[in-house]
Amino acid sequence: MKKYIGITIISIILFGCGSSGNGELVGVQKRSTWNPTTPYGMVFVPQGSYVMGPSDQDVPFANVTSAKTVSVGAFYLDETEITNNEYRQFTNWVRDSIAHIILGEAGIEGHLIEEDEFGNFLEPARINWKTKIRWNDPEIREILEEEMYLSDHERFDGKREFDTRKFIYKYQVIDLQDASVKKSREGEAIGKRDRSQFLSEIELNIYPDTLVWTHDYAYSLNEPYTKNYFHHPAFDNYPVVGVNWKQASAFADWRTKIMTDFLKKSDEPVMAEFRLPTESEWEYAARGGLDFSPYPWGGPYTRNIKGCFLANFKPLRGNYTADGGLKTIKVASYNPNGYGLYDMSGNVAEWTSNAFDESAFSFSHDLNTDYHYEANESDHEVLKRKVVRGGSWKDISYFIQTSTRSYEYQDTAKSYIGFRCAVDFLGRDQKDFE
Repeated sequence: MKKYIGITIISIILFGCGSSGNGELVGVQKRSTWNPTTPYGMVFVPQGSYVMGPSDQDVPFANVTSAKTVSVGAFYLDETEITNNEYRQFTNWVRDSIAHIILGEAGIEGHLIEEDEFGNFLEPARINWKTKIRWNDPEIREILEEEMYLSDHERFDGKREFDTRKFIYKYQVIDLQDASVKKSREGEAIGKRDRSQFLSEIELNIYPDTLVWTHDYAYSLNEPYTKNYFHHPAFDNYPVVGVNWKQASAFADWRTKIMTDFLKKSDEPVMAEFRLPTESEWEYAARGGLDFSPYPWGGPYTRNIKGCFLANFKPLRGNYTADGGLKTIKVASYNPNGYGLYDMSGNVAEWTSNAFDESAFSFSHDLNTDYHYEANESDHEVLKRKVVRGGSWKDISYFIQTSTRSYEYQDTAKSYIGFRCAVDFLGRDQKDFE
């Protein structure tokens, strides 16, 4: 009898501690819980539907343009445009990563991690971010001199400066659209095809083009902005410009990388990737819950009841300073819209993730409307157009309307185009996790 009792107890322990749930369907136990937290500097935009397209009261204009009702899932969006100082964190990270690799390969200890915790050799080696770069150490300076700094004949007044042309960021992307095509999944067995065919390696210089200020405007004094806008602390909280669509996309990838690394070290579930917002997400967020309003603040006017302009743009007949700013100004200098987002009109126009097509509203889906085309260098220029929204400090009031569409080429940087990032909300609504 005692023998049977012992066997029974052992059986209960074995089956009770396993994942069988005593024969019941209970799901995988002890999984990490998910409590969404709004990323720093972002705001939550709830799911909803709206009429995407022109809200202009000009009847002839409405007759030659299209509008459609679309639905958008919940997501997070940066409350302001990415600033110079925020983008500088990216360029400094790239600069430091290059320095760590050069020093590690030169035999300076502590800069690279070549083995994991089990003694396995790492290929490639990982950067040891705990090690500080001794920039002023004579040995370090000598090693980095040729690799990271301008050569003597390129120096202005003999000043030792970083060669920002060498600030190259490398990352991978996977083309899920291509991978999802049925013929791409067929082979000897469904799902067994080598997925490397859908992976792409991207390398690009990520330093802003500071010369856009003098390039964009002839016979205009913009040299002070060229020399100081991205470098001087006076402009730290101004929106970054001179960043093309590719660089903005690379920034989003880097932002995902550093967040993912932090969460993994903390044994926390990773969050969705940072990315550029789609065109439909951008317009939905810009409206701030006011469906048919031409501007984020509501109503058809660009002034409040006190006569003050409500955004940084080109008012009247070209009086740039009438709104308080000559060119770009500090982010969040005007009131936010209904979702808590600043500068959705004016200051700088903003890149979206979407390719530009005049008829996109006609063929794109009404659920999370999205139209992508990843243009190659060999493609025709028309295929390299990306949607730009929101208008800028140099634009008249029409171009700062929430529904106005424009475009620029993906490899072109301008003094009036910046960006902000979006993140998918994983779930339906924040209330589901309260």
